[in-house]
Amino acid sequence: MPHHDIIFDLGAAFVFIALGTVLANRLRFSVIPLLIVIGMLVGPHGLEIGGFSLQLIQHDTVIELLSRLGVLFLLFYLGLEFSLSTLIRSGKTIAVGGSIYVGLNFLRGLIFGWLVFGMSVEALVIAGITTVSSSAIVAKLLVENRRTANPETELILGIILYEDIFVALYLSILSGLVLSGAGNITEIVFTTGRAFLFMLLFIAMARLLRRQIDRALNFKSDEVLLIVVFTLVLVVAAISEMIHVAEAIGALLAGLVVAETSQAKRVEHMIVPMRDLFGAMFFFSFGLLVDYREMGGAVVISLIAIAFTIAGNTLVGIIAGRVTGYSRRQATYVGLGIISRGEFAIIIASISLAGNLSPVIQSFTALYVLVLAIVGPVIFKNARRIHERIILPFYVWREKPKVGQNS
Repeated sequence: MPHHDIIFDLGAAFVFIALGTVLANRLRFSVIPLLIVIGMLVGPHGLEIGGFSLQLIQHDTVIELLSRLGVLFLLFYLGLEFSLSTLIRSGKTIAVGGSIYVGLNFLRGLIFGWLVFGMSVEALVIAGITTVSSSAIVAKLLVENRRTANPETELILGIILYEDIFVALYLSILSGLVLSGAGNITEIVFTTGRAFLFMLLFIAMARLLRRQIDRALNFKSDEVLLIVVFTLVLVVAAISEMIHVAEAIGALLAGLVVAETSQAKRVEHMIVPMRDLFGAMFFFSFGLLVDYREMGGAVVISLIAIAFTIAGNTLVGIIAGRVTGYSRRQATYVGLGIISRGEFAIIIASISLAGNLSPVIQSFTALYVLVLAIVGPVIFKNARRIHERIILPFYVWREKPKVGQNS
């Protein structure tokens, strides 16, 4: 493609992103669902009305690259808001809370998959799609709603890390079953152990070399510091991808390391514009991939799954939060904060497509992810209202003394 075509397409994409961002700002509404919907309307699967086509933007390699950078810097920024010390202190809480959250959510998804597809590999696929949250959307929501400093955000961050270990195990099993017809237990153990070991070694090395890293980032020039940090994020993400740990988790770990240095605040101010710019491209790019015309055959099961996910995720999040010592309100925020599903669901659906499983899974995933990507931010923004009007009255009703009981 000629150079001017790339620039034109990129410019057109950012025109729509800018319009969506301005509109969201005017309406005081989350920009995420607006960018996804706009991407759907003007992308390769966009509307065609009376011979007039809105299919103006293609999902090319440049847009894909910028969208991947968006995920990396969203997660890097989230890591900057914490520190390795905080994460290590919360290790037991994360292990317990993550086990409860992922375990119960996967069981819920597996039961739903069995009800829809019976005892089949498709049921396992549905369980995975409905279990894992979107780290990019969750990160954006925490920043957008200024919740990064909240106590419960530690558990949310821990669950995101825990989910990556789960995804390494799950994808190993699923790939074996779907693509080769059998799961190699040695490969599964090796892949999962490798992901876990990488995280532990990275954290240990960062702790041991904390002073050296601090000195290495102590540049007077903002330009030099920005280039070095940008390189650090890309290198750590690339290493993560090479050993089959999600590149976004690598970026998150890099953020946790930089948060320990004296340059953390300087880096944070530099990264914010890139986080917002590339992050907006990620959500717009996600919309470009959604084909609304293929959703018809899966509307009923998708809507049922969405209802189960919202109710089940909220309940499981509250249980995980309460068991690990958070207040009722904080536990509710955990449950309502990680409802959105996204990139991992799409990866899982692509494996099912490669394995020639039921075509309904593709339509189901598209509608399921789209609706939760739109509804999730709305629920997150109104978490306090939902807690006060729905969750808290339930607690009061449950604790109300029975007739004849001493009050």
